[in-house]
Amino acid sequence: MDQGRVSVAIVGSGEVGRGWASLCVAAGWPVALYDQQSETLDIAPAEIAGRARSLVSLGRAEEARVEIGIASLRVGRSLLQACAEAQWIIEAIGEDLPAKQKLFEAFESVAPKARAITSSTSGFTVNDLVARCRGLDRVLIAHPMAPVELIALVELVPGPSTDAALLEVLKGWLRALGRIPVTIRKPIQGNVAGRIAAAVWREAIDLVLQGVIDVDDLDRVVSVGPALGWAAAGPHLSQHLAAGNRKLSTFLQLQLQAQEPYWASLATWSRLEPAAEAHLTHPTAKAYEG
Repeated sequence: MDQGRVSVAIVGSGEVGRGWASLCVAAGWPVALYDQQSETLDIAPAEIAGRARSLVSLGRAEEARVEIGIASLRVGRSLLQACAEAQWIIEAIGEDLPAKQKLFEAFESVAPKARAITSSTSGFTVNDLVARCRGLDRVLIAHPMAPVELIALVELVPGPSTDAALLEVLKGWLRALGRIPVTIRKPIQGNVAGRIAAAVWREAIDLVLQGVIDVDDLDRVVSVGPALGWAAAGPHLSQHLAAGNRKLSTFLQLQLQAQEPYWASLATWSRLEPAAEAHLTHPTAKAYEG
């Protein structure tokens, strides 16, 4: 590492990979990008440079650092070329488990200097990814929200053999990038942010399909209602603050009792039928496409 700069290799140049690259480039870090799809890889650097420069106009990056990062951005024509000197390897390919397993097996031989090898997945566990590997201590999940360079949250999910010291190192790197890392202690499908978003979206869909509210008004309810409050404090801190000088256990008991009738009537379906999809698509298009 040179004066706090971390050498990063990003495997996968889709939306998530480009987001990670834009973020690291904006910090002035040297980034190597690799993708088996050469046509995707060839056009990625220009977009990454543009997205990194956009962070300057948003006040989230320094122009000098961004230009250093852009000058250091390179395309690896092989996995070995991209990863050989990297300290941090970020896997950002699509959610294809056999392809990911093959990559993580390859990382063992092509990335001897890597301190951390992370996956951006929200659908698989570390054990899933390393099923064909021998070295397990430097692997963990670092799942970002999209757009990666704009949303600060990164969910970290270590595996049972992940080096505990590495977890702290990675948190330091992420904080240096302006991210807010949180540790998920138990692997679960969708991680935490994905599950909360899925639960809220299901109820939002159900309310529209029941004719309770129109699509655009539903979006307003979420964005300027609970989302605004939770953005400031989160659901549990919000309750703690609302309790004020009252005993927290008594206040929460009353709040939980008030929620029980709502919970009993929430949507519980796990699949939206084609007819229901059409009923959702039409009003959404009408609301936002004119």
